[in-house]
Amino acid sequence: MRATRGRVTKIQLDSSGSRSAWIACPAQAIPSPGRYLLAAGPEEIVPVALFSAEKVSQGFLAAPPVPHAWTPGTALQLHGPLGRGFTLPGGLKRLALAALGESISRLVPLLSRNMLENTAVALFTDAPLPSLPSALEINPLDELPRALVWADFLALDMKIETLTRLREILELREDRLPCPGQALIITPMPCGGIADCGVCAVPVRRSWKLTCKDGPVFNLNELEW
Repeated sequence: MRATRGRVTKIQLDSSGSRSAWIACPAQAIPSPGRYLLAAGPEEIVPVALFSAEKVSQGFLAAPPVPHAWTPGTALQLHGPLGRGFTLPGGLKRLALAALGESISRLVPLLSRNMLENTAVALFTDAPLPSLPSALEINPLDELPRALVWADFLALDMKIETLTRLREILELREDRLPCPGQALIITPMPCGGIADCGVCAVPVRRSWKLTCKDGPVFNLNELEW
């Protein structure tokens, strides 16, 4: 596990009051979409997982939530990047993004300028929205089931508790999608794959896997739901 130091440079609040943080760190520590860092400030006994919502050359914007004890200037111990991130297929023409929770922040890095130029992208969510590219089509979450036959690929952001309701949300009669897809599973990952503590275990077909090292992004058809 790669260890490095970081520093909180700015705290910002979104329209719902959720806290995100700009983190200054080496470029190699910035997690790619779906991967994460374990971060601990002076007040944390158990490190927290940070996902990138936006990348700059000197660091990244950590998606909410971030600890309330963090303020500008807080020094952080960072470990990672860790886990498996999103892997979008080549030649993608139609991409559906869906945030099933309170924030779309962890999906925003998938909206690169090159992707928006070459791919039709539709976002499905009921979460508060930040400023987004004008080329992005935005829809309420209940429109998602009708988009599954349109999309070439589906990228989801969801809490692990939502997995048991996924078939209902997608209005599917079986736990198979009409298009390939991946899901970023949000759940506590305190050990970052070192201890195999099992806190983040997620059901897959005929077995279990650990979100911290086998994920946190999984192929949807691999999961049990």
